[in-house]
Amino acid sequence: MADNVEIVEGCRLPVLRKNQEHEDEWPLAEILSVKEVSGRKLYYVHYIDFNKRLDEWVTADRLDMKKLQFPKKEAKTPTKNGLPGSRPSSPEREVRKSLDLNLQSATAPSRGKTLPTPKRKVETVPLATQVSPATPVPSLPSSAEASQASVFPAVRETNTFKSREDHEQLSSLTTNGTARRLIPSQPGRKRKANCGGTDEMIKVLQYNNPQSASVFLPPPEDSQDSSDGIPSAPRMTGSLVSDRSHDDIVTRMKNIECIELGRHRLKPWYFSPYPQELTTLPILYLCEFCLKYLKSLKCLQRHLTKCNLRHPPGNEIYRKGTISFFEIDGRKNKTYSQNLCLLAKCFLDHKTLYYDTDPFLFYVMTEYDSKGFHIVGYFSKEKESTEDYNVACILTLPPYQRRGYGKLLIEFSYELSKVEGKTGTPEKPLSDLGLLSYRSYWSQTILEILMDLKPDNGERPQITINEISEITSVKKEDVISTLQYLNLINYYKGQYILTLSEDIVEGHERAMQKRHLRIDPKCLHFTPKDWSKRGKW
Repeated sequence: MADNVEIVEGCRLPVLRKNQEHEDEWPLAEILSVKEVSGRKLYYVHYIDFNKRLDEWVTADRLDMKKLQFPKKEAKTPTKNGLPGSRPSSPEREVRKSLDLNLQSATAPSRGKTLPTPKRKVETVPLATQVSPATPVPSLPSSAEASQASVFPAVRETNTFKSREDHEQLSSLTTNGTARRLIPSQPGRKRKANCGGTDEMIKVLQYNNPQSASVFLPPPEDSQDSSDGIPSAPRMTGSLVSDRSHDDIVTRMKNIECIELGRHRLKPWYFSPYPQELTTLPILYLCEFCLKYLKSLKCLQRHLTKCNLRHPPGNEIYRKGTISFFEIDGRKNKTYSQNLCLLAKCFLDHKTLYYDTDPFLFYVMTEYDSKGFHIVGYFSKEKESTEDYNVACILTLPPYQRRGYGKLLIEFSYELSKVEGKTGTPEKPLSDLGLLSYRSYWSQTILEILMDLKPDNGERPQITINEISEITSVKKEDVISTLQYLNLINYYKGQYILTLSEDIVEGHERAMQKRHLRIDPKCLHFTPKDWSKRGKW
């Protein structure tokens, strides 16, 4: 009897798939679309609580019809500013309608008649993006409460603390990016009011603590977005900001089956707005040098006879060995930049920029061989950022992932910030993979600084948060959040101290042995530009 039941969009049921161990499992999935090919029905499924990159078309034999759940009928109540049964308004539409309503009420002439008030009150939402930082950004305590934490290098001593209660740990941060009191107030205990400013020197201790956090811990699951239920309008800046506002069924489905880029064939993870007529092709062909998209192999071969590029357009500002970086102006090289964004959207679910590339610079990393410079990854940044963002989007193409290129891109972005004389931070909140990459880079970079510090006159070495930020060009808030993430910063006898356990030191040394690709500042030929004096970029 279950065979006669028609499966429609919105149904939920277990679907057979292979896990990482190539074992069968039946996770719950939602049917997003149904199509018929050669007389056989195919179902596009999204696995509940799984990343969208795992969505796929499946056949009926992989569906568990015994546990089929039909979509719940929507109540026939009027939606906000809509008709009964109409599609719910998107956050942007709600904002526009509420603004239009306010504008009409403020400008309409009164003719003795009052305007009809809406049955349901529409709250105005700020147009600015309401996002919470992916990494916790603690607010530093004032000098009346406590001083800023400073960082110290590993000093190999046998001194250990008698008990865990001998020092105070910084309290954890809330998931929406706001900080609780860094030092919990304790009744009956008084603290000196003046403990120094934000540059207070702190001693570094190393002690053996088997329960201390190791260097590489998985990020908390709730470290991405605040769960306050307020829909946030997306930043239209080609950013790493997660766009939770689009609920269009079309954009939830992968529309490109396969991409051929040079010697690689890529399976896209997400939707990308390539022309509609190309989405029905089994393979989309890209020129690996200009990234132009073509519909067939023959078209690609004809294009290659006319394409003169053997490297990305723009200026080569770095080369060491086979690795090169090219700086590309989104206004001067608009077509290439747009094609790059379309390709990147296949692997970045949160990317919102496709065509307005003028305010951005793109830094493309390539690998050189006898046939030319092959794209490995890229990152983009705003020409003028009021929030000290040094990265908007960052991507390593799948064939080059898990080979150290991601950290190389991040390291290069901070080298540019050093030349510019600024501290930088990626646009937040980060994607899941972006957060892991940045956490790992920040941890290794900061620990490298701490472990290289030398003690003065037999005393423990001292350093401040601001000094770490200036040396690494990592923004101060990212330094603090990383120290707290690694459980290094503590409060002891009226001052902040950094404690490096043996587990932390050994884990860092193992990680650095595997990190073979590094940026050599001597090979960087980069002159920063003052875009504020250049008019419209």
